[in-house]
Amino acid sequence: MLSRLLRKALTRSGPKNRLNQTPDAPHRINPSLHDSMQILSQRMGNSSDFIVRQVTGRDGIPDMAVCYIEGLVDQDQLNGILEAWLTVTVEADGPPGIDSLLKKVLPAGQVDQLQTVNALIPAVLEGKAVILMDGMEKAYSASIARVEKRSVEEPTSQTVIRGPKDGFTEDISTNLSLIRRRLRTPELRIHSMAIGKYTNTKVMTAYIEGIADPQVVSEIMARLHSIETDSILESGYIEEFIQDATVTPFPTMMNTERPDAVAGSLLEGQVAILIDGSPFVLLAPVTFFKFLHSSEDYYQRYDLTTFLRSIRFVSFLVSLLLPSLYIAFSTFNQEMIPTPLLISLTAQREGTPLPALIEALMMELTFEIIREAGVRMPRVIGPAISIVGALVLGQAAVQAGLVSGAMVIVVSFTAIANFAIPAFSMAAAIRLIRFALMLLAGTLGLFGILAGIVPIYVHLISLTSFGVPYLSPLTPLRFSEMKDLFVRLPWPLLKTRPKETGHRNLVRQDEDPRSKNDRGSLK
Repeated sequence: MLSRLLRKALTRSGPKNRLNQTPDAPHRINPSLHDSMQILSQRMGNSSDFIVRQVTGRDGIPDMAVCYIEGLVDQDQLNGILEAWLTVTVEADGPPGIDSLLKKVLPAGQVDQLQTVNALIPAVLEGKAVILMDGMEKAYSASIARVEKRSVEEPTSQTVIRGPKDGFTEDISTNLSLIRRRLRTPELRIHSMAIGKYTNTKVMTAYIEGIADPQVVSEIMARLHSIETDSILESGYIEEFIQDATVTPFPTMMNTERPDAVAGSLLEGQVAILIDGSPFVLLAPVTFFKFLHSSEDYYQRYDLTTFLRSIRFVSFLVSLLLPSLYIAFSTFNQEMIPTPLLISLTAQREGTPLPALIEALMMELTFEIIREAGVRMPRVIGPAISIVGALVLGQAAVQAGLVSGAMVIVVSFTAIANFAIPAFSMAAAIRLIRFALMLLAGTLGLFGILAGIVPIYVHLISLTSFGVPYLSPLTPLRFSEMKDLFVRLPWPLLKTRPKETGHRNLVRQDEDPRSKNDRGSLK
């Protein structure tokens, strides 16, 4: 009993989810080629797509077998290995020169030696060709994987007018190369691991040593290693596992499909998490105001950027409060509306049978249904259906007397303001909170709105992203770090990195004066 408990404790200790981590088997690879192939076929369940191709040896050259998964390896490179093995000749050193023979036969890619039977399975499932030879207690794995991947295209969820047009793809190697192309520094650190019992999804963390906070990096790595799940199919899985607060509508991690945004965030001290099979890269830690900034803010003039940011902050408030304010003013606090406007609104609502709260909820739900239908429909007809549906339904509802014209204007302008928020995750959070504020406004008026805003603000103050205050640098207040918050000062005045996310606050004084800013030339 004691030995069993000790064994469990030993197996639980240590980091999990390391790439290519396989338990050590008590038996090594059988020197008999026939027995090794049988064992490997049994471990793969005699699957029809598991192929074993055997090549008969010659004088001084042993029999060889190549094991692989059909469809995961490059067939041309595989045929090249087999043809080269049939024509290779033994050197003067005789049979001990197997390694030198393999150097002639195998491609120039990564070649690993495998010592145990359990190490063969992960290599095969990763798309490698495993080479077994008669009389040898070790095997070789050659990286000849065939990867079906999408070409680099313009991002669809975060478009810009001025800026790079390349976006991440589902291939993690391509995504890493897009980041390396922008950050040509040896301080860029990349760590790999595999997460998921059945998927073994490759996950990479990227950060710049000397800029990223080591404590934040250690915390992110520890949370990633602690994940225990069957599968990781998209970056959203990772986000839910490692985020700070699970009961909050506000996102505490940012996702982006723009390589320039990731490069700029790494220069600020953030950590990027790349997931194989997902074109979205996670960034942490983040603050609330990052979700209202755009990559294009750093490609335009500072005065234009400041104007556009003010529009986004106003759009944020409009999307959050406009329907609830309309409900409160038209139902409880009519004395706060100018008399001519009040008369006009009253005349429009004269034949409306429903209260303002029911009108707003009905119109908001209708718009959400139209938006969801436009997303799920085929791309050819989706936009047309959503636009025509909104116009037709809105006009028909007004003519039928179900809603007033002012309510249609309020709901439409609220939806447009919501689209002005750059981050979709933050825009979705505002959509959820808006319904709660509408209910409070329909029952308590302006007092209800205030009773909803105060808990939201307190909740935002209490939130953290990997130890970083969510409302930083507004709470705690730091005026010196507001040069790139509501406004963006010119580049010569941006000489410090964010204190919370960056480990090194001041930019090195020996750098080129033209690069003395907190984000480099890319965002």
